[in-house]
Amino acid sequence: MTSTHFASLYTISLIFILFFSTSLADIVPSTTPLPPENACNTSLDPKYCKSVLPTTGGRQNIYGYCRSSLGQSLWSAKKFAALIDQYLKGSATLTKSAIQALEDCQLLAGLNVDFLQSTSGTINMTQTLQNMQTDYLHSLLSAVVTNQQTCLEGLQATASAWNVGNGLYTPLSDGSKLYGVSLGLFNRGWGQKVNMGKWGRGRKLLFSDTESGRHGRLPLSLSSQHSEVFEKASGRKLLQSSSDTVVVRGIVVVNPNGSGNFTTISGAVAAAPNKTVITDGYFIIYVVSGVYEEYVNIDKNKQNIMMIGDGINQTIITGNRNVADGSTTFNSATFIVVGQGFVGVNITIRNTAGAIKNQAVALRNGADLSTFYRCSFEAYQDTLYTHSMRQFYRDCDIYGTVDFIFGNAAVVLQNCNLYARLPLQGQFNALTAQGRTDPNQNTGTSIHNCSIKAAPDLASNNGSTQTYLGRPWKEYSRTVYMQSFIDSLIDPAGWRAWSGNFALSTLNYSEYNNRGPGSSTANRVNWPGYSVIDSTNATKFTVTSFILGNNWLPATGVPYIGGLL
Repeated sequence: MTSTHFASLYTISLIFILFFSTSLADIVPSTTPLPPENACNTSLDPKYCKSVLPTTGGRQNIYGYCRSSLGQSLWSAKKFAALIDQYLKGSATLTKSAIQALEDCQLLAGLNVDFLQSTSGTINMTQTLQNMQTDYLHSLLSAVVTNQQTCLEGLQATASAWNVGNGLYTPLSDGSKLYGVSLGLFNRGWGQKVNMGKWGRGRKLLFSDTESGRHGRLPLSLSSQHSEVFEKASGRKLLQSSSDTVVVRGIVVVNPNGSGNFTTISGAVAAAPNKTVITDGYFIIYVVSGVYEEYVNIDKNKQNIMMIGDGINQTIITGNRNVADGSTTFNSATFIVVGQGFVGVNITIRNTAGAIKNQAVALRNGADLSTFYRCSFEAYQDTLYTHSMRQFYRDCDIYGTVDFIFGNAAVVLQNCNLYARLPLQGQFNALTAQGRTDPNQNTGTSIHNCSIKAAPDLASNNGSTQTYLGRPWKEYSRTVYMQSFIDSLIDPAGWRAWSGNFALSTLNYSEYNNRGPGSSTANRVNWPGYSVIDSTNATKFTVTSFILGNNWLPATGVPYIGGLL
């Protein structure tokens, strides 16, 4: 094993901070009793909301109503999870595609139980939440609604599964409405974010950048039990700093030639400790350059993993699952991450199924507080599935055709390159298909200081393919492009309808101060939900405001811009 293979490790510089600070603003809901119809007036379905609120014991405040609704939601989630388990027990009579769709629902239902237990347990203990706690619970409840919708769509898209599982439709539908009530009541009580921290430029560069010639400082000070391992492996001495301490739980190396700790990435992930906390440090998996033909799954128990490769097109993870060959979209991903606090650096993730195979995901991300830095995601339709929770992408490349950045996370892509590829004949390109189904969800896609260009195959096709900034996958789809370079490949209309007038008045599509030949808004769509926004509104979609990045991104060591440029 050579010191070259550990060069990426030496470039790491992590500064750990607590996620929760005593200085955070408290959010206190009103304790004034109010009638159910008033409590429900911000819910997506006020009539249904009123029907599930308590009718005895007199009027309650918003906290009491929300607590009651969450109790019902948790009971419904547990019941639905048990029902899915029953269906799968009879799997001997099911088709492979039906089993896959039901297994997706099983995973999602289990997450919903976890999320609702966490939310209910927190607000049952207090009416006063700190701002970061509020945003976390808001994200959990937003994800619960998304998970339920994903399960439903997976069953509907798989004919054999729907024929078997159409008895799930009523509990799915009832659960979705009930979860929406809980989300609406929570948002009514606690859903006002407070911008925290200084705006400015965010963190300085803490990883070295050999391609641009920039280098970040390396104030590494590992605990003694890990510094010896690190120095022996890398052949380097650590730079000491009394003010900056890096806590690392462990470092393992993946090398196919057998000279590392593991020969597969999945083997290293399996060895990572379960349910860690960030203050105990990252479990670092260094993946030596090479092509890894495997499907990687960072499940919910594998938290605070940092995976570092040797660079884009050096460390490559590849697979080819796709819908045409029987996979669900949800499970077609080459790389799946659910475990909170994941950080990916210097890795290429591909789905090589090709445009002909329709939906084929490279990365599916449902991990809260997850970050990808200097990574590349390559596929055609549905490349990057930003499924749920809070996410950040910095200096990444994303290649695709139809809806190639889609999902319902609260996500910021910053300083990234979005490359539209050549689709199948007769297809058009849509860079985004955001999936917000409820206006109370804190989700949306923010594209900040990115570059939107044609990939070489599309660029050489003489502009015959229509390419759009996005289209509304769901009724309350929300996407904003801010301070980005937009090349001439983008159609002057900018955006494309999904079907007829669907969502055109309920979506939230915005542009702010973009540049480049495709950035002119003179001939953009005139939908009620589209607007050119000012700096005040654009600020709402920055790292600091939209995903409260100042409170968790510094721990990753990844650079970011907190506010507008």
